Amino acid sequence: QVQLVESGGGLVQAGGSLRLSCAASRRTFSNYAMGWFRQAPGKEREFVAAISRLGSSRDYADSVVGRFSVSRDNAKNTMYLQMNSLKPEDTAVYYCAVKTVVSGLYSSETVYNYWGQGTQVTVSS
Repeated sequence: QVQLVESGGGLVQAGGSLRLSCAASRRTFSNYAMGWFRQAPGKEREFVAAISRLGSSRDYADSVVGRFSVSRDNAKNTMYLQMNSLKPEDTAVYYCAVKTVVSGLYSSETVYNYWGQGTQVTVSS
């Protein structure tokens, strides 16, 4: 069992920045790729970004390329999402998750287990 706790969400004006963190409870954190997803009101949850277990590979949704950056610190069992140039359409609850299925696309929810409780990001225009 892995417990994940997201933090760093909040209210920010358009064009601003936020840094989300995802802290994992297990020391085997470095064994897994990790991902960020988000869910806006009335919409399905969607992929945002993912990072391989050692950080050598990253993947991003087209909507955040060039604005968001995912990273991880395995010594601290923590993954980060740096969000710059935020837009009102980035408003959502952001979730981190553990990719327990080795094969499969980073962007597919079905390869992830162990989800955090989410952190709210609100971008005002």
